[in-house]
Amino acid sequence: MNWNPESDFLPDNLKHGAVTIGNFDGVHLGHAQILHRLKAHGLPIVIFTFATHPRQILCQETAPEQLTLNERKEYLLRSLGADEVIFAPTQKILNWTAEEFFRNVIIDFLDAQVIVEGANFAFGKKRSGNTALLREFCENSGRKLEIIHDLLEFDGASVSSSRIRKHISRGEIREANALLTAPYQLEGNVIHGLARGRTMGFPTANLGGIQTIIPAHGVYACRACLQDGASYPAAVHIGPNLTFHETENKVEIFLLHFSGNIYSQCLKIDFLEKLRDLADFHDSKKLMEQIQCDIRETERVFDEFSMNFN
Repeated sequence: MNWNPESDFLPDNLKHGAVTIGNFDGVHLGHAQILHRLKAHGLPIVIFTFATHPRQILCQETAPEQLTLNERKEYLLRSLGADEVIFAPTQKILNWTAEEFFRNVIIDFLDAQVIVEGANFAFGKKRSGNTALLREFCENSGRKLEIIHDLLEFDGASVSSSRIRKHISRGEIREANALLTAPYQLEGNVIHGLARGRTMGFPTANLGGIQTIIPAHGVYACRACLQDGASYPAAVHIGPNLTFHETENKVEIFLLHFSGNIYSQCLKIDFLEKLRDLADFHDSKKLMEQIQCDIRETERVFDEFSMNFN
């Protein structure tokens, strides 16, 4: 739900619920922990998040690259048990003081009975409100506040969106996916490329219009999901084609066991594992041998994933 503060009202069946507020970029295991605590209260679960990350408005130069598009974010949060996901107009509410935010959001719009947050939660203009102030507001308005002080750790460090971004930027897909509630996904539209792969017998689809962080250069085993809902194993090449002395960074997808025209279609790519770094194979024959090897490895990884999650 995209919230217009001037006109939109929350349906009565979602009021007096259990609420959490945050960015939820990536929808990782830490977020799942918060959803688990919300479920324990036996109330409607409402997630209040932002249409745009606040830092993209306040300081775009230092804003983090996005992990999850809003449509996928809502899908993943609902999969974890959320009854409603509210996307607030970030620009409009950034200037609300902590008291205004609490009154406008928690009281007037959500009429929340329970609020669940992590210990580092901040709200209001310039993050002026902290959990101590939130507790004061909740007590004064007869609402219950639960602060989770022991947020999930994995391999000795806290689970966070920033940690996941680092893994993805390094091509550490298995490490990133271990922290996420679903495989990392890129979404974009299929655009025309040089058609070099087609002439070699390996037609690829170039992905354009990507709005989320792109993994490091390399070749990856993935699952490609088409608009009609069908999915295929896919070998994905990210970066320039060194063998042909290209310099342009591209995301090229070779769909296994597929033939057809998907130009202009929206394609969703779930990343499962990095297979190798990019390399210059000096001639097309050696490149084709390596592609065959990549295809076999993609099949193996895809089959392993399908056995574990389907």
